[in-house]
Parts: sequence; C-alpha cells; structure tokens
Amino acid sequence: MTIEADEFIRRFLIHTLPPGFQRIRHFGFLANCHRTAKLTLCRQLLIAPVASLLPPPDDCRQLLAAITADNLNRCPHCGIGTMIRTGILPRYPWPAVPPADTS
Repeated sequence: MTIEADEFIRRFLIHTLPPGFQRIRHFGFLANCHRTAKLTLCRQLLIAPVASLLPPPDDCRQLLAAITADNLNRCPHCGIGTMIRTGILPRYPWPAVPPADTS
C-alpha cells in the first residue's frame, strides 16, 4: 500500500507516547519481573468461587464503621433514630425504549 507522507507520520505517531508515559503492558501483573508468579496467582483466584473472595456483608459494615467512626444504623437525616431494614424494593427494569409521548 502506498500512502502520503503526512498519513504515514500520523499513523506512526499513533503508536508513540509522550515523554514520561509508559506502556501499560510494563506495569501490574504483566510486568516482566513477576509475570509468571502473578499470572499463576490470577489463575488460582479465577478458579476460586467469588463468594470465598469477598468478605461477608456483616464484616464490611464493621470495617466501614471502624474506618469512619460512625454508626451506620443511625438515621443520616436526624442522627438520632436507628434505621432497620424492613424489605428490599425489587429492581425496576427501565424499558429499552421510552414510552411514547401521548401529549
């Protein structure tokens, strides 16, 4: 394929990074220095059931209360009352197409 010089330079510069930036592939679990060990760990974590990786909700509430030093059961409006969950509202599936305007 033959292209103009300006188009070649434009396409070439798409693949270059400004000074100070580094390609993502050199960071994280794909970094060369620890790639084998990190990929092995990722594969093990992907095999484990998700429920065993996440802490139970009670632990999350205790952790958040310890971090914020707040009582999570207090009413956020008045700060006096205690909130109690009585039920969970069902998810409302918003229609993909809004209803027609009848006005």
